[in-house]
Amino acid sequence: MEKLSPGGLSHLYMTIFLHNFSTFMVIPAITDVTMTALCPGRDECSIAIYLTGFQQAIVGLGTLVMMPLVGNLSDKCGRKALLTLPMIFTIIPLAYSRTRNFFYAYFVAKTLTAMVCEGSVHCLALAYVADNVPEGRRASTFGILSGISSSSFVCGTLFTRFVSTTSMFQVATSVAAVAVMYMRIFLPDSIIDDNISAPLLSTEKPKVSNSDENSNAELQSSTALPSLPDIIALLKTSPTFSQAAIVAFFSNLADVGLHASLLYYLKARFHFNKDQFADLMVISGVAGTISQLVLMPLLAPVLGEERLLSIGLLFGCAHMFFYGLAWSFWVPYAAAMFSIFFVFAQPCMRSIVSKQVGPSEQGKAQGCISGICSFANVISPFAFSPLTALFLSEKAPFNFPGFSIICVGFAAMVAFIQSVMIKAAPPISSERVSSNCNHMEP
Repeated sequence: MEKLSPGGLSHLYMTIFLHNFSTFMVIPAITDVTMTALCPGRDECSIAIYLTGFQQAIVGLGTLVMMPLVGNLSDKCGRKALLTLPMIFTIIPLAYSRTRNFFYAYFVAKTLTAMVCEGSVHCLALAYVADNVPEGRRASTFGILSGISSSSFVCGTLFTRFVSTTSMFQVATSVAAVAVMYMRIFLPDSIIDDNISAPLLSTEKPKVSNSDENSNAELQSSTALPSLPDIIALLKTSPTFSQAAIVAFFSNLADVGLHASLLYYLKARFHFNKDQFADLMVISGVAGTISQLVLMPLLAPVLGEERLLSIGLLFGCAHMFFYGLAWSFWVPYAAAMFSIFFVFAQPCMRSIVSKQVGPSEQGKAQGCISGICSFANVISPFAFSPLTALFLSEKAPFNFPGFSIICVGFAAMVAFIQSVMIKAAPPISSERVSSNCNHMEP
């Protein structure tokens, strides 16, 4: 397969930066917007916590179906075509009214679009990188992609610190529209070699498809939603892939639980508002950006993705425990600095997965992992939102406001323990391509 020039990836980086900038800049204000609409004048609101958890569960159900489908479709229709849909849908809730009278309409619009958009852009960007970067440099490039996302996170939340909520959503809408136009104009599409038909889940010999009938049949099969047996077969391709899937599930279970609870916890515990949330996110984002753009490209070739994955998950556990045990307002700021290490986890895990499948199956593999993460999105709110609401209320069985976050930390600990068991395995994607070429039927 022909690799893109560095300019191709630079356009991908700019696309991801603009898209994430538009979505991240509104995050610090969402808690205040929700609290103002549902519980004006209060620092604790159980209904807001439950509604946020309900939204995450519904979005998780949607993405559980959409992620494997989007990844599978992108293997045939191209990454660029599939990127367009979620990036356009992202604009809709940003432009919608969030006033108290229209809050529930905004809530429904946000939920429905997130069922398609949540994680899709990131999943497709990872597959795009895997298409165009050799395996030896893939972990570092995934780290750079995550670093670009972190830098957009920093810029977005820093921008939020100095503008009003109304202006912030207007700017976010405009930037999201610019991101779509930039991507459509400048981003070259990946070139996936479709001449060799060697699907991972097929037991048939690979063969060259020349007839229109065969091509149409192949297209219909490849763009269909993968069945449960297909996904199970994909998970069984190697022990490394299945272990990475377990890590992805528990890691995402913890991350979603933390993000759903943390801002409400800090608002109730230390009376944080939009500005303090933005400060906290800027600290975390700056540390993560420096780590992914500077440290990770240096450490990945030396330590390997498996060790970096374990290091990232270990520090992820530690920073969750610090949040849960916070005894003063400065502790969350100190905990945010741990992002300099815990940001290693996601790009390393994705790099490990990408090396276990063939070039024409990157979208399917990344979509499968994203679907597993979406399943964790469904479960996490049911586990942690009631705990958060209970221990932030006056009916808590004992005085421990951060108890739910401590439980989140234990879920992350399970992911860390599993990551330690992952052993470095030789990449099989190149071997599969070589095998396919040597055994093609005439």
